[in-house]
Amino acid sequence: MRAGRMDRQISVERKQVTLDPVYGTELVSWVPLVAEAGSPTIAVRFWAEVQDALPSKAESVVSGAVVAHNQTRIRMRWRDDIDSSMRVTVHGDSDTVYQIVGGPADIDGRKSQIEIMCERYSS
Repeated sequence: MRAGRMDRQISVERKQVTLDPVYGTELVSWVPLVAEAGSPTIAVRFWAEVQDALPSKAESVVSGAVVAHNQTRIRMRWRDDIDSSMRVTVHGDSDTVYQIVGGPADIDGRKSQIEIMCERYSS
């Protein structure tokens, strides 16, 4: 992959679920993916190529509200610690959060880059 196409910065977060000590309910928080195992838990940013997969958005009705979502393709250098339970934040003028819905897929079979499919929801 040519580095010139990776012109957006992203961060990847994994879901962490803990129990509320008072009520016993699940508390969900998002923890940044670290650069390497054992390194400090800080929001590491990666260079990636971000491209809308479809030219238009799809809409559906959820609990009476119209929800629009569009799929986005994100390509980045190889990492083996990303899965579909995580989410991606694309940084720019305003940060946009996407849920990973597909992948990661090994693009060239040489473990040099991955592609993940993500969806952004808005109401």
